[in-house]
Amino acid sequence: MKKNEILENILVEKLVFGGKWFARLKSDNKDIDGKAIFISGWVIPGSIVNLRILKSRKDYIDAQCQEVVKKSPIEKSHPNNIFGDQAWSMWVNIPYEEQLKIKSWQIEEALFHIKKLEPELNIKPIVPSPLVDGYRNKIEFSFWKYISAKEHKAEHFNVWFHKQWEFSKIEDFDWTILISDLANKVYKEIKDFAASSWYPVYDQFDQKWFFRHIVLRQAFFTNQIMIIFSINHKFEWVQNLDFLNIFFNDLAKKYPEIKSIYLSLNDSKADVAIWKLELIYWEKFIEEELLWITFNISPKSFFQTNSYWAEKLYSEVLDQVNSKDLKDFTVLDLYGWTWTIWMVFASHSKKVISVELVKDASEDGKENAIKNNIKNMDFVNAKVEEFLGEYLKKWEKADLLIIDPPRAWMHPDALPNILKFKTKNIIYVSCNPATLSRDLAYILQNSDYKIMSITPVDMFPHTPHIETIVKLERV
Repeated sequence: MKKNEILENILVEKLVFGGKWFARLKSDNKDIDGKAIFISGWVIPGSIVNLRILKSRKDYIDAQCQEVVKKSPIEKSHPNNIFGDQAWSMWVNIPYEEQLKIKSWQIEEALFHIKKLEPELNIKPIVPSPLVDGYRNKIEFSFWKYISAKEHKAEHFNVWFHKQWEFSKIEDFDWTILISDLANKVYKEIKDFAASSWYPVYDQFDQKWFFRHIVLRQAFFTNQIMIIFSINHKFEWVQNLDFLNIFFNDLAKKYPEIKSIYLSLNDSKADVAIWKLELIYWEKFIEEELLWITFNISPKSFFQTNSYWAEKLYSEVLDQVNSKDLKDFTVLDLYGWTWTIWMVFASHSKKVISVELVKDASEDGKENAIKNNIKNMDFVNAKVEEFLGEYLKKWEKADLLIIDPPRAWMHPDALPNILKFKTKNIIYVSCNPATLSRDLAYILQNSDYKIMSITPVDMFPHTPHIETIVKLERV
């Protein structure tokens, strides 16, 4: 079996360790019949698909979905979804109760090896999201073309998301179920304006032309909206950008929820939306309110995507620790990129030290701490693995560790130092079951910590993503 060979009519079985989909090869050849296939791409259990081989190993095949031959029997049309299958929400036609089952399987699969170390593993039932549609507070749309000889398409003005399995193509839609009706209306107004201007969309291959991205941020509890409009400002046809200023000022008058508008002057060769920012309307930030704290959100701010459900996530984390003990605790927040949860902890603790590599995130955290009169929180701009070593050398202590690493990983150099603190509890908040499993295995094999509970929390309906809260305790 060779690279790029097509495997036809493969039944997708389940979501497994590493976030890939699992299937088995059916063949008359006994040597390869039943061979494991790991599938990348958003497919649905029970569907029959055609796959393209990426790599063929001795024991398994890595493949990518090319085409859905037959839909899964669990698929049902979503009553609010007017455009069918969509990028970023490929699970939209899976009933929500089925989505939760699949995500529960994913957690079980990812932690399968951990059960050998902790036979009585306490995995609690997944906490569902009370808001299934329209929950995203940030979304990014791309301008692009859709040229396909196979489909006989030559579309030169498309705005939306990248086509499934074909990153070089953008499909064109006017609406998405992931954001609010108001945000959809604002998006459609901007798209229609761009189309009527007759300026061309940016060509990623030729590295030229004009329109690039639309980024919308909408605070859930205050309803305030920020717009970031990304353009190639060096496009030779444009003498000045006054026509953009006029349009966006009129748009803000029509929708008073719009509080902040930026132009992203973007001649970067990379496909990124935010580059050199120029504020063209009113406020530098929008405000969001979670629990009792008000947050300023700037264009580059890191913030939980689902504001409404972030409150529940933070409450779940707080519930893992006795709040009466916290008043005397120094809490180390490692990978404090969202900083929101740690401000909630600061109101209960003696002191919180938040460590984050990205400077913008640390600066945002400082400003929001001042805004909310939080004085017992320090923001450290550093690599976690380097900070921990220096902190320990100074014989500094911590009473509680809270870890919320990025999806990719927690640096392996950080793990040994985390164990040296010997705190009674460690709270690990993970958005990636695969890396969570790896880190938990290290902790259990190299310390006297035990897993007290594992709580999956669904913050991202219609997608495979899942948050997991793990409480570890020294026995």
